[in-house]
Amino acid sequence: MSAFDRLSVYQPYALAALRIFAALLFIEHGTMKLFAFPIPQGEGGSLPPLFLVAALLEVIGGLLVLVGFLTRPVAFLLSGQMAVAYFMAHFPRGFYPAVNGGGEAILFCFIFLFLVFAGAGALSVDSRKTA
Repeated sequence: MSAFDRLSVYQPYALAALRIFAALLFIEHGTMKLFAFPIPQGEGGSLPPLFLVAALLEVIGGLLVLVGFLTRPVAFLLSGQMAVAYFMAHFPRGFYPAVNGGGEAILFCFIFLFLVFAGAGALSVDSRKTA
């Protein structure tokens, strides 16, 4: 058994760390749209309906992923949201993500897609045993 094989015992906790940190970063995008915190995103004023839906998905969906509740279906929804965001907002600005600013959207899309298949990991509501 190699040293790397011994690390597999920590896999549920590494998955939880990925889930938690991705959710915190994702929530931040929603709070920027809704509350201008930590900085405003957009032009200020009232949000267009599509941005409002995106912001609510980012905050509410992000909180659900953060605590690991209904992780798989919520992550599926959020992965789709990020795919739509990439192709609607970023891809028209250029082909390359480094040019169009869509790198985060792609990463969120695939992290959430991974969570659909991997589940929430440790330290989640989903992993609690029912009595």
